[in-house]
Amino acid sequence: MSNDQYYGGQQYDPYANGTGNTNGNANGNGQPNQGQQSPDVTQTWEGQTWDTTYQPAVSYEQVRADRAQAQQAAQQGHQPQPQQPQQPYDPYASNQASYESYGTPAAYYTEPQPQPQPQPQQEQAHAHAHAQAAPAPAYAQAPAPVEQEPVPAPAGQAGGPGWSSPTTSGNTRITDAQRARAEGRSPVIEPGIQPAALTAVLGLLIAAGAALGTYGLLLPLVLLQGLTAAGWFRLNGMWPARQGIALAFAGGLAADAALLATGREHAAAAILGTLGVWVLLCLVLQLRSHAEPDERMYGLMATVASAALTVVATGLLGAEPDAVVVGGIAVAAAVVARALPLPGPVSLLAALLASAGAGIAAGGLTDLGTSGALLGLGAGVCALIGLRVASYDYPSRFVHMTAGVALPLTAAAPAVYLLGRALV
Repeated sequence: MSNDQYYGGQQYDPYANGTGNTNGNANGNGQPNQGQQSPDVTQTWEGQTWDTTYQPAVSYEQVRADRAQAQQAAQQGHQPQPQQPQQPYDPYASNQASYESYGTPAAYYTEPQPQPQPQPQQEQAHAHAHAQAAPAPAYAQAPAPVEQEPVPAPAGQAGGPGWSSPTTSGNTRITDAQRARAEGRSPVIEPGIQPAALTAVLGLLIAAGAALGTYGLLLPLVLLQGLTAAGWFRLNGMWPARQGIALAFAGGLAADAALLATGREHAAAAILGTLGVWVLLCLVLQLRSHAEPDERMYGLMATVASAALTVVATGLLGAEPDAVVVGGIAVAAAVVARALPLPGPVSLLAALLASAGAGIAAGGLTDLGTSGALLGLGAGVCALIGLRVASYDYPSRFVHMTAGVALPLTAAAPAVYLLGRALV
């Protein structure tokens, strides 16, 4: 209870005697009354600990006026306040302020008041202060995921090599086949000038080996069979396929051995017999596989086809040497002409004319003569078919350097064997 409580019509005033002595009483005689205690003793209260008799009345108009005055003072900031007229001393003013925190209408009244429109700078400062002072919500919602848009490549690198998004798997460079598939272009991708040059070199080696003799032809032929076996499996999307590649390559070596053992006169029997045995062997091995039926059938077809191609390449070893010379040179001329940067029909016509011309030129060096043009044209047609097969279904660079090099010569082997037997 406040020490200014009013008792008996009088108010306690410790300075009523004018001497400033805190021990003075209300009558000013300097002696403590009977109800006053010595300053050396702790002061105690003689009345009730909580006054419930006095309840100051505060009107609603007075509350609104006080709030409006507080808002006006906050808006004016440091502007000088006008002089308020002096009001008579109210002994209960301090009590009213203290009682407002104990349940008065001013303390509990929460009617919303119209707020003035702040200026842009004041609004920004107020928002910043509110963001710093506002407590964190009890249940904060997780931020929604923001989808990142792909960053376009710089304009200077539009024609250069592309790369995918960073990964931990390594080798993120986009190949030409992947780019063509993503762009929806044709699945046929020509090997280009480099594989064509390698094919021409291998064709010339075969022609030179045939001019030297049977065993001079054997080394480039074995290289051709190895490239054919590896390239065909990779062309069909089967990699690694060590067992299938080894099986197909072994079939080619077996056909070479059988032909060397039986002689060139029995080349057809040696080639067909080896092919039949290897097809049966591939079938038995695939039946022992534990893969799915569809995958097993796909592997069987790829293995049989690869083995058949390597065995058929042995026909170069059983053909007439002059026909092999003409055929190797004609294939070399055809693939190089096809790789030149010409329009499609023009490039095809140029390749056929180049193969026929190379056949005539090579026929003049051998006993074929002008018949070499027909043999060269036939070998060139088969070489272009093999080149087209090696270009299909978005081939990779590895396919171009294996199947793209070997298939033109391998496909031309039957034509060289048959036309050579017919023309010589």
